[in-house]
Amino acid sequence: MAVRIRLKRMGAHKAPFYRVVVSDSRSPRDGRFIEEIGYYNPVAQPAVVKIDEEKALKWLQDGAQASDTVRSLFSKAGLMTKFHESKLKK
Repeated sequence: MAVRIRLKRMGAHKAPFYRVVVSDSRSPRDGRFIEEIGYYNPVAQPAVVKIDEEKALKWLQDGAQASDTVRSLFSKAGLMTKFHESKLKK
């Protein structure tokens, strides 16, 4: 089973709000997911990003692939550097 970390769109028309979820790559964008690990609100000024770092690092270490947008959010939050450092320590 290929596991992805991606965004699930929520919110009203023209007012998007996203949840960062771990899901099977075959499931639809807003469909079934395994676990919710955070959220992203691009409408707020400045944009609000809240991610549970422990859960995100656990899923990345277990082999989950982050989507391009989620990878950029993780990079801005400093999670990708923590992930790469943990890989180098092993």
